[in-house]
Amino acid sequence: MDSSPKTIPLKIVVIDDDPTGSQTVHGCPLLLDWGAPQLAAALRHPSPLMFVLANTRALAPAEARQRVGQIAAALAPLLAAAVEQGVCRNWLLVSRGDSTLRGHFPLEVEALYAGLGPFGATLLVPAFLEGGRTTVAGVHRLDGRPVHETAFGRDRLFGYGSSYLPQWVEEKTGGRVAADQVQRLDLELMEAAALAQEQGGAAGLERLEGRLAALAGGVVVAVDAERPGQLTALGTAIRQLTLAGPPGPSPWLLQSAASVLGALAALPPQPLGPSELVGLRRRGPAGPLPGLVLVGSHVPLADAQLECLLADPACVGVVLPVAKVHRLLEGPLPDLLLPSLEAAWLEQLQAVLACGRTPVLYTSRGELLCRHAAERRALGQVLAATMARLAAALAPQLGYLISKGGITSQVLLTEGLQLAAVELQGQLLPGLSLVLAPADSAVVGAEPGAGPLPILTFPGNLGQADTLHLAWQWLEGQFSPP
Repeated sequence: MDSSPKTIPLKIVVIDDDPTGSQTVHGCPLLLDWGAPQLAAALRHPSPLMFVLANTRALAPAEARQRVGQIAAALAPLLAAAVEQGVCRNWLLVSRGDSTLRGHFPLEVEALYAGLGPFGATLLVPAFLEGGRTTVAGVHRLDGRPVHETAFGRDRLFGYGSSYLPQWVEEKTGGRVAADQVQRLDLELMEAAALAQEQGGAAGLERLEGRLAALAGGVVVAVDAERPGQLTALGTAIRQLTLAGPPGPSPWLLQSAASVLGALAALPPQPLGPSELVGLRRRGPAGPLPGLVLVGSHVPLADAQLECLLADPACVGVVLPVAKVHRLLEGPLPDLLLPSLEAAWLEQLQAVLACGRTPVLYTSRGELLCRHAAERRALGQVLAATMARLAAALAPQLGYLISKGGITSQVLLTEGLQLAAVELQGQLLPGLSLVLAPADSAVVGAEPGAGPLPILTFPGNLGQADTLHLAWQWLEGQFSPP
């Protein structure tokens, strides 16, 4: 029997700026290391999707550009070989970014153009419908509100002054791309394509394909979307046009949120439903093993979700005081004093587990004013690394982990659990992805046969006030998912 892998018609390579961009798909590898062996294995994985978790949102601009450039340089020969060897016929590149417009745009797109381009156009598709992010008439909104009017527009590192995407592009490029140079695929065009696909007609989809095919010269194109069928039509048009062209790269680079990824890949339904995902919780001879919750995100929604979780008497908070850690870092003996504090926090966490309750490790709320962006990033990295080490110390005795916040999750997976890749199982709730460490990884349980540790990656800006509590209740088996 021929055991050689089948050719994947279109391989979608997603460079993700934090670990939460896979929140609409399933069954694919998420790479935390972009060495050649890991990239080659992911290209041969039967899924049409692969993610490279670059974590660039946690980096300064120069470091982010360097990292994306390194990833592009590592991918270039492997993608060429994959096409030549019949592993895939075509490939499509996606720079996955935050659906609230925070991130290193256009820096990452420019690095990908330099390393893997050129491309005919950059499609800007920030709609994340599962989280209430829509784009209508070029204006990006969160639950109907222009996103620049929300806390995300006031972000200290990635803030912006307009929700109108052409104007946002002009602002972020420092005027190098003027607003009137940004083209748009408007809602009328997108809805016509959606209706054509849903009703079996062709005219609307052909119009969209014609607009896409005419794009050239690296133009930036803002895409409207307010319902899934419109993104499904976009994914269909891109896929059909790419596969109708010559082998090799797709003509388009996407700068997008997560919603469009499933449409591009045309994935089948998720094989594991919420009940099956909850069932991945590790067990020992005496029953299910306990859990641990990490909350590093500082957006207002994360604060509300943390408050709701800690109101449950079965959960006990262990706080990392941000101001105290900052003072230690500024003092003369941080390398001596911080490990001492870390040991005390570990004792607190172990005591909570010993009394049969769930420890919730979180950074103190509120935003500490730092002198400059580099100081803020350095403090955030220290806090995330501290949480990751504490979680890793407890991991062998845990049945599951919930990690809230993109940077928190990335550092947990890479520095704490020291994983090179994880396998995405699917979504427990919309946008909340559950991943498993590889069977041969070091993240093994103290209980024989406990299996791989399930980790729920939870974006900071997603859900309602009770969503974190609900996810925890499901994993705890307090009641079953519908």
